Amino acid sequence: MSSNAYYLIFSVILIAAVLFTVIIGNSRTNKDGNPEYDNKTKGNWSRLTFFYVVAIALGVLALILYVVNRTST
Repeated sequence: MSSNAYYLIFSVILIAAVLFTVIIGNSRTNKDGNPEYDNKTKGNWSRLTFFYVVAIALGVLALILYVVNRTST
């Protein structure tokens, strides 16, 4: 599979993830189901930041492994 196909797949997944995150975050069901969520912002931001740091670190690691394996062949 060419690199362009991987870029396309990655881009579609990334855009879908952002769209679904925004849709779910702004949904009435989400706001009605947990009204305390907006009052506990410090814990929410801490967990969210942790998840993003882990995801970015794994993404960078995957990119490094991809580049190293691609250049070694």
